[in-house]
Amino acid sequence: MDHYEKAVMHLKQRMEDISLRPVDKINLLKDNIKQFLNMAAAQKDGVMLTRVKSLLYQHGILSHCVTLLTLGPQRLQSNWSGVVKLGSLTSTCCVGAVVGELSETFHMLFLPSVIDGLLSLASHLALRTECMPLFKKVMDSVSLLLQAHVQLTTQVLSSSHYELIQGTDDDAMALICVQMWTDSCTASSDFLTSLSDDAISLLLNEAVGQLAVTSDAAVGGASVRLVLHMAKQLPLQPFFSNFKGLDSLLDKDWRGRGFDQEVDQLISLIQSWESTPSVDRVKAACVIQAAWKSYLTRRRVKSLRGVVLMLQHRFRARRRQQQQRENAQRWQEELNFQVCLQRQQARRKFHQKQRELLQLLPADQVLPYLQECEVRAAVVIQSAWRGFLARRRVDSLRPGLRIEHAQQHAARKLQKAVRRFLEKRRTAKVLASELCWIGQKGLTDSRRSLLKRQVDEYISLHPMPRPSQQSQRQISSPSCAHLGLLPLGPVTPTTPGYRPTGCRGGGL
Repeated sequence: MDHYEKAVMHLKQRMEDISLRPVDKINLLKDNIKQFLNMAAAQKDGVMLTRVKSLLYQHGILSHCVTLLTLGPQRLQSNWSGVVKLGSLTSTCCVGAVVGELSETFHMLFLPSVIDGLLSLASHLALRTECMPLFKKVMDSVSLLLQAHVQLTTQVLSSSHYELIQGTDDDAMALICVQMWTDSCTASSDFLTSLSDDAISLLLNEAVGQLAVTSDAAVGGASVRLVLHMAKQLPLQPFFSNFKGLDSLLDKDWRGRGFDQEVDQLISLIQSWESTPSVDRVKAACVIQAAWKSYLTRRRVKSLRGVVLMLQHRFRARRRQQQQRENAQRWQEELNFQVCLQRQQARRKFHQKQRELLQLLPADQVLPYLQECEVRAAVVIQSAWRGFLARRRVDSLRPGLRIEHAQQHAARKLQKAVRRFLEKRRTAKVLASELCWIGQKGLTDSRRSLLKRQVDEYISLHPMPRPSQQSQRQISSPSCAHLGLLPLGPVTPTTPGYRPTGCRGGGL
């Protein structure tokens, strides 16, 4: 482990300190990275400089830089010069770094995050007129990254932060942006040829859009030179089909502004690409449409600020409601705790009072009293459990079955009451019939013997005629038995079905 790696690891440990403010982290990173790059650049060969850049990426130092670039103005505390310097150092470290196995992550994830952080910083600086030099330094850092990594061009042109910068309607900022693209295109001959069709279309829209909406000569001249440079290196004829009337716009608005030679060259190129002459009315309509679309784009970008304010207002309101709910929940928990505490204290006082009362009872009454308390407690527990089971059973039924269950329960209850009533009546009749044979309650022996003599006298005075043999056979036949008739024979008081004449239901 060499000196540079130890220093980078020490810087990483210091950055992990949570007590550091964002401003302190910016100053710490800026000073240390600048020192590392200066020491490595002092070497004769560029191997050490490449190694230092790779160490800064591999140990996550550059990731801390990107995080600080995306912070808002409030957390940066207006330390614009420091954060701009940090962005310049970050873009320098991203050029020429050899990351080895992490190459895919570096190009697909890390570099887009660096571009987004730089454009976010530039959009904050664009809202402050006094920060124009710092804004130019940030755009120079973006240009340095674009020259080394051409694939980032599409992301820059389609970024929401870049659209916000274009919506400021500041000629100085527009000139800086056009110069950035001109420097990127002229720095390398392979820049334009490495771009995709989408990136070429977006870049051409950027340049032509500046020609349509601005009246500043510097911005117009830079835009004309950019389009002319692109037209000389690329076959732009398929792309210029979307810009009908551009030659008329150049001839009408941009002649006599100090760059007539470039304007004439561009007009001649455009007219040479046109296969058929276009009608002036169609050209004018295209120019009007381009201007109108540019106006709508600028107005949409300007309205984003109001949308952001609305989103912030809604977020604060939702956070305030969440805090109110949390406070209410905390108060409810405290109230429940106080209620439980009071119940526990009351329970303790009750048990203490019970113990005092038990001390007053005689020794032989303590055990029966405790047993009675246990029985009562068991009864209460059983009642609560049965009630719970009944409620759960009722709740488990569907609404339609509940009514049917209630009707069945009522019917069973009525049937049970009716059966109990009928059983009582049958029991009462059996008792009454038994009383007929055993006599009434309070019948004396003398009275019973008197009644028996009267029955015997009546039987002797009124003897029953004896039936004939034929009558007995008829009565004892199966048909008579089927009708429930008893066979004839001597009838005595012990004969089944015997009933004295003249006796009534409850006479004996």
